[in-house]
Amino acid sequence: MANKIIIGLVKWGKKSPKVDKYQPPDIYKGHWSFGYRETKQTKGVRQQHTNRDSRTMANSGEGKVVCVTGASGYIASWLVKFLLSRGYTVKASVRDPSDPKKTQHLVSLDGAKERLHLFKADLLVEGSFDSAIDGCEGVFHTASPFYHDVKDPQVELIDPAVKGTLNVLNSCAKASSVKRVVVTSSMAAVTLNGKPRTPDVTVDETWFSDPQLCEASKMWYVLSKTLAEDAAWKLAKEKGLEIVTINPAMVIGPLLQPTLNTSAAAILNLINGAKTFPNSSFGWVNVKDVANAHIQAFEVPSANGRYCMVESVAHYSELVNILHELYPNVPLPERCVDENPYVPTYQVSKEKIKSLGIDYISLKVSIKETVESLKEKGFAHV
Repeated sequence: MANKIIIGLVKWGKKSPKVDKYQPPDIYKGHWSFGYRETKQTKGVRQQHTNRDSRTMANSGEGKVVCVTGASGYIASWLVKFLLSRGYTVKASVRDPSDPKKTQHLVSLDGAKERLHLFKADLLVEGSFDSAIDGCEGVFHTASPFYHDVKDPQVELIDPAVKGTLNVLNSCAKASSVKRVVVTSSMAAVTLNGKPRTPDVTVDETWFSDPQLCEASKMWYVLSKTLAEDAAWKLAKEKGLEIVTINPAMVIGPLLQPTLNTSAAAILNLINGAKTFPNSSFGWVNVKDVANAHIQAFEVPSANGRYCMVESVAHYSELVNILHELYPNVPLPERCVDENPYVPTYQVSKEKIKSLGIDYISLKVSIKETVESLKEKGFAHV
């Protein structure tokens, strides 16, 4: 049934316009519009990346104040860490500053005592980000829920993503100090448009997900990120805000926060006794690269438009093979969940992200870092 719906939408859906990958257009139309009120070798490679991370942490942020929304999240926690390492003063918004599960790992970071300030803010409350954003040169809007199993997509995913983005950007528009806003979008807002994704296809920043196709496919998280990014570009144009979006795929790598996030759980499931692996292919990228890209998108004057972030696209079977190589004694799923042909992989352009100086950490190292972090946090016992 789902295939019939998708095929039908592709037939009558409007073709994507010709667009400039560096300046996303106002393309989304229809009833989803929202008003604006709304091994040793591996170890060596990993050490190389650790050293690289340290080298990039120059004191370029001394004397500058920035805001990070949703600061307790997976990407945001690394973003706060790197910003503090660069000398920035960080105003970090969280839903509950008194909850140690949300804040302890942040206040324990180097530089936090001197330059980290926590603010309470709610995505759905208009004006609640005003105090956190006031006086900031840069704003990093990372806050957005990521759940697979939802009972009410509108309430649980779409409203927080879209209204939250509008509320944050409206607060930015009030603050004359804000020079640039970096919005955490997703490859989810890029790839679901009915076009085939096969090994000979290269996805780039000119691709936009189709909201109607997302809705018909009941891909609610994809819809939420698609609508949120669209809302961001529209409001930025209306308010004269300078924004950049970072569009990462499945983000893995070490965890700073004490809670298990959805993308790390995808790796955990494979080493935690699963009998089968999903018949799915996703783009994968390391959380440290994503956090660094956010900072570069703020600091590099020429940064603009959208940036796809995918180190490689891999089927779950490839992840299992890498895990077997890294952890040969760990029981891993030996068969796919179904007998259908494997969902094909595809290419994602790295041309634009290279302009921000991002040199991707490999998938193998990212998987290794994820598992070791899951062990350290007590989620995995391998």
